[in-house]
Amino acid sequence: MPKEIPNCKRFTGYKPCFPDHNCWEEGCKDNIPTGTKILIINLDAMGDVLMTTAQLPAIKRKYPESTIYWLTLKNAAPLLFNNSLIDHIYIFDASSILILQQIKFDYIMNVDKSQVSCSLLNTLEGKNKLGFGLNENGKIIPVNEGAYYNYNLGMDDNLKFKVNKRTGQDYLAETFELEYKRDEYILELTDEAKKFIEKYRKRKKLVTRDKIVGFNTGCSELYPNKKMRIDQHVYLIKKLLKKKYKIVLLGGPEDTERNQNIYSHFKGKIINTPTNEGLRKGICYESIPDVIITGDSLGMHIAIGLKKFVIAWFGVSCWTEIDLYDRGVKLFHEELFCSPCWKKSCPYNLECIKMIDLDRIISAVDKYYSK
Repeated sequence: MPKEIPNCKRFTGYKPCFPDHNCWEEGCKDNIPTGTKILIINLDAMGDVLMTTAQLPAIKRKYPESTIYWLTLKNAAPLLFNNSLIDHIYIFDASSILILQQIKFDYIMNVDKSQVSCSLLNTLEGKNKLGFGLNENGKIIPVNEGAYYNYNLGMDDNLKFKVNKRTGQDYLAETFELEYKRDEYILELTDEAKKFIEKYRKRKKLVTRDKIVGFNTGCSELYPNKKMRIDQHVYLIKKLLKKKYKIVLLGGPEDTERNQNIYSHFKGKIINTPTNEGLRKGICYESIPDVIITGDSLGMHIAIGLKKFVIAWFGVSCWTEIDLYDRGVKLFHEELFCSPCWKKSCPYNLECIKMIDLDRIISAVDKYYSK
């Protein structure tokens, strides 16, 4: 005779949740109700994926008994590891889509204004859909009233570049019809990662009293004009070394050559961390400095997630949309008519990068450590 399938987060139907206990025959040993089933679709930039984790506390406040599924790209998935508020992480591929198509969700929340993500929202089964979908002509549309402001930011350059003062977390909470309480990113290190960090610090002879400043030197290749010039980095590092700060270079695979170039000016005087050991190791290295100097990049979002003091410059991107949570300084140029612009090539000789106030960055580092 068919038995009722347990509606418990632990139960898979593949193997016992506990050794020597048959949940199907004997009932749940420690039932954790599935509750409200929520799928988050987030396939966009990795920094955006990390920023979206700030919505999780609000989701749990509204739906305390819930199961959260998250669909993202393979390169972004490590950002979500060890996050206690996410129950299932799915990599965007055919097998994941097949599985998700069988689940009847209570809510599907699509962060991305892209045809692929919007198609997924349309395709998957959910009682309530929030964010963005596609209409019958393949056009991206808002699917709930809360998404209208977010949608209009993409349609109206004046609203996005000049009028809007709300952070990305603020208007994304509105998109998902959540209460906005300025919740922080969630980025958690494992115990194993913490041990690795301690070993690396010892190997590099870093001690607690050291004043350590990290330079996140690069950015996504999609928007190369977010980068500071190499000579600007060299100027800053020379000045900071004179003040007895310890300097750490940070970055990903795309920054290997650039960091080596910067390091060549200071061989043995600064630390050039590995760039090809994977995202989670990169997060470990970025956890070492107290202060992170960075452009608007994944490295900046990781620094925010790690609750570092962040000194960030902005040129092509919107500084108003970034929340440093009162732990940092934002450098931007309101006087430049062309900034922000989100252009991949600059017709104005990258004035927004040339005008970065390098001495103000040094002053911000000094001010942080003086406290």
